[in-house]
Amino acid sequence: MDDQNKNLILATALSFLVILVWFTLFAPPAPVVDPNATVAGDSAAVPQALAPQAVAPAASAAEAVTAAAPRIAIDTPQLVGTISLLGGRVDDLSLKSYRETLDDASALVRLLAPTGGTELNAPKPYYAVYGWAPGQGMDPALVPNAQTLWQQESGTSLTPATPVTIRWDNGAGLIFRRQIAVDDRYMFTVTQTVENTTDAAIRVAPYGVVARHGQPDTQNFYVLHEGIVREADGKLEELKYKNLPDLEISEREGMPASTVEVAADGWVGFTDKYWMTTLIPAPGQPFTSVVRYNPGADVYETWARLPVSEVAPGASASATTMLFAGAKEWEAIRHYQEVTGVKAFVDSIDWGWFFFLTKPMFRLLHWLNGLIGNMGWAIIALTFIIKALVFPLARKSYISMAKMKELQPEMEKLKEAAGDDRQKMQQGMMALYKKEKVNPASGCLPIFLQIPIFFSLYKVIFVTLELRHAPWFGWIRDLSAPDPSSILNLFGLLPWATPEQGSLFFIFSLGVLPILLGISMWFQQKLNPAPTDPTQQMIFAWMPWVFMFMLGSFASGLVLYWITNNTITFFQQYTIMSMHGKRPDLFGNIKTGLKRNKPAAK
Repeated sequence: MDDQNKNLILATALSFLVILVWFTLFAPPAPVVDPNATVAGDSAAVPQALAPQAVAPAASAAEAVTAAAPRIAIDTPQLVGTISLLGGRVDDLSLKSYRETLDDASALVRLLAPTGGTELNAPKPYYAVYGWAPGQGMDPALVPNAQTLWQQESGTSLTPATPVTIRWDNGAGLIFRRQIAVDDRYMFTVTQTVENTTDAAIRVAPYGVVARHGQPDTQNFYVLHEGIVREADGKLEELKYKNLPDLEISEREGMPASTVEVAADGWVGFTDKYWMTTLIPAPGQPFTSVVRYNPGADVYETWARLPVSEVAPGASASATTMLFAGAKEWEAIRHYQEVTGVKAFVDSIDWGWFFFLTKPMFRLLHWLNGLIGNMGWAIIALTFIIKALVFPLARKSYISMAKMKELQPEMEKLKEAAGDDRQKMQQGMMALYKKEKVNPASGCLPIFLQIPIFFSLYKVIFVTLELRHAPWFGWIRDLSAPDPSSILNLFGLLPWATPEQGSLFFIFSLGVLPILLGISMWFQQKLNPAPTDPTQQMIFAWMPWVFMFMLGSFASGLVLYWITNNTITFFQQYTIMSMHGKRPDLFGNIKTGLKRNKPAAK
């Protein structure tokens, strides 16, 4: 077995190993935080469970009240929904620009949903609500909570041009107002005000909370984070739903919780693959970031608690926070980071461990898509750019491979002279490499370089919203999904459907792109003669078709990249080796392979 073939086999084995490790161990461990931390000087009571289902016997009655409460309409270029005056909840929100499927008649993606939904397959309750925690010794009934019925004071509907204000008078000298504004994308601005008309000072602490009833349906994929995402003074933290019940029970919260004191800048909320709901106190505002799980009601909660305010008689106090509720569009999130001042908000997109590659790769792909106007052609253009960047290494590799072929006669002589003496053989080969200035390992460099590039592009295509439902041409209408064509129905010529993704037979339902991938790998392999060792012959003969089945269920965009990469590599290698007097005998290698695989005549 010559060194070139050894290196190729080693590179292939290491590639499979890296892929296995990546998909198994990708998720980083959650940072350790102090779940019992409290706000210094905070004497306000901790608000308890928001869920009406927390008390089972009263659940149906509470749901009926929620469903009957008056509502304020939300209508923006990107959002449609309502706000319930019961608690002033933002609890009904759908995204105008996104549908559940490629069908134009399918339902809009629904982000938030109220309690008490009675329609078939109603989504689990998921909403944002605001309130005031009472100071020490203050009657909790004097401040509004999630069950307070507010009155609409101004504004008929919530639009980017018309904020709304709701009002609640506690009948004991305190008047609470909440103004809600929204921009033309996904950001709400909530300003809470309390007016003290009594003759005594009061102490109250404003808060915002996003609550999610029950664990949502998640993809449970190692390369994707779905759950809680929190930024606190430059430190990003991610927590999965399954980890929240295992948090230490906080004495202050009375349930499993994780508390972080934020000195200046931060945000906290829930992230799905493409959507997010996040509480964002004003930049520079200290607050207490709380993540907790209410086991009795099966509710996951994220809180942003602001410091206690003392309101003198005849005075008022206010607090402003933001609520992001919408799609994780990179342009929108970057706008909020750079213009609105939400620190590190772009990191709410799950860039992964290779963020130093995925971030610039996505920005380049996004720019190319804007320039070309088609994400499929943008992926192809990105592949050409990547290949151009790594071309110096590739050129060195192909030149080394050409020189290795020149040394084949000399290496055969060394084998004959050394016989079974492996040490003598190795010494002779090292001397030959040194004399001819050949590095046998250089042929592996492009392969190893491709691994992080492949994983980074996979992350970009799998996670970023911009690839969702992005068409290329013809039958490829969603580059984030597998090729929908199938060899099992002759690519649509036969009148039956293909197996659903996740079916046992789906792996055999190869589309056009996976087949082209296998062919491109096979042609690339035929640039070199097959190894003489039978075991190596078998490995190399099966490798293109194994990859074809392995990547057949991957996103079409990723398979398109791989096909383009293989095609460019083929022409680069053929051209460079020809320039160095070692033109690959492509058709000769194909014929030799076919003869070798042909059954012997009896």
